[in-house]
Amino acid sequence: MSDVYLRQILARLRADTGPNSPAREVQVVLRPSLVRWAGQYLVSMEPSGSFAKGTAIRGGTDIDIFVSLSSQVTDSLSTIYNTLFIRLRDDGFDPRPQNVSIGIRIGSHSVDVVPARRHGPTGQFHSLFRRKEQSWTQTNVISHINTVRNSGRVEEIMIMKAWREQKRLTFPSFYLELVTIEACRGRIVGDLSKNVWATLAYVRDNIKTAVFIDPANTNNRISDDLTGTEKQALADAASKARQATNWNQVVV
Repeated sequence: MSDVYLRQILARLRADTGPNSPAREVQVVLRPSLVRWAGQYLVSMEPSGSFAKGTAIRGGTDIDIFVSLSSQVTDSLSTIYNTLFIRLRDDGFDPRPQNVSIGIRIGSHSVDVVPARRHGPTGQFHSLFRRKEQSWTQTNVISHINTVRNSGRVEEIMIMKAWREQKRLTFPSFYLELVTIEACRGRIVGDLSKNVWATLAYVRDNIKTAVFIDPANTNNRISDDLTGTEKQALADAASKARQATNWNQVVV
């Protein structure tokens, strides 16, 4: 019965990721501005993040648009970021500076636009500007997408995201995804309630000390994305969840 209950939640919360999904609508609205900004150097602009991974839930997922620029662009990464910010501002999107992304709203959707420069004429490795550190990092969004999509843990991840949203916790999505995959390592695929229960125990016992490395960049520690205080809040919330006597006390 526990699995039935959790899958009813999934059926209600699963976001549309098809050809008529909000992510595709956002692409259409954004494309003219991105073409004006990048011109011939625009390689692609595609949904990444949760929509591409199949882990998006209603009301708990920003739409990530990854903007790939040609390696022939000679501007610095900070210039790339700042000129895109100006373009979005001038086009009326009321942008917000974030770390590697620029936040905007399109209709009712919260959108994170991530500008990146490709490393070479082909391939999926890109460089991103890190605004808060005034530095840069390497990423490979296809690697991130495949890591999650091929993990067999999409259902568990979505329930953990629902728990995060309902408990108003700070837990960046890729970090949450990697933690869930690790917590479920070796467990039966499809054994949803037992796997989520094990993930909550893992968060309770390990989130403060476990190190998670970006599979696309060994120099990037995903687990550094949260402070010690934020990790303690996750551990406390997971501990409280594990004391529940019914799943509706954990997630609804």
